[in-house]
Amino acid sequence: MSTFTLKALGAVAGLMACLMLTACDKPVQARYSDKPTAFHPSDECHVCGMIIEGFPGPKGEVVERSGVKKFCSTAEMIGWWLQPENQHGDARLYVHDMGRSPWDKPDDAHLIDARDAFYVVGTRLKGAMGVVLASFSSKHMADKLAEEQGGRVLRFSEIDQSVLQQPAMSHSTH
Repeated sequence: MSTFTLKALGAVAGLMACLMLTACDKPVQARYSDKPTAFHPSDECHVCGMIIEGFPGPKGEVVERSGVKKFCSTAEMIGWWLQPENQHGDARLYVHDMGRSPWDKPDDAHLIDARDAFYVVGTRLKGAMGVVLASFSSKHMADKLAEEQGGRVLRFSEIDQSVLQQPAMSHSTH
């Protein structure tokens, strides 16, 4: 074999090694999770910018490939979602299940699919902002709250801007 052929083979082998190393050096992309995330003390509402912690009642969050948007109330999240430009196919919407959480400090272990939830509107319960929508995984629990506190039970698909624009009770905390 000539010196030229050996040099050419060496160059090709070196080039192949570089290509293999480059292929192995691709950054590993973080896996997308459509699961709900816990609320943290510094989280701000995506709509109003208020710090979420410290307000009673259920909160909401939207999980998308681009990130998580958190909301100080279910009403804020649903109002945001009702805007057509915010409806994305890969989005997952979550709210607290108030049948399994204390009203004053909802438990993040009990976040449920917002589209499957039952909502009670028109109660005298305090919430973060605007109309209070108490969210439940169980129709029985939603009916029970509506009977005890007043109000009516709605499904996610029944909530529109007219529901969200009802006058807030004078006892909301915001």
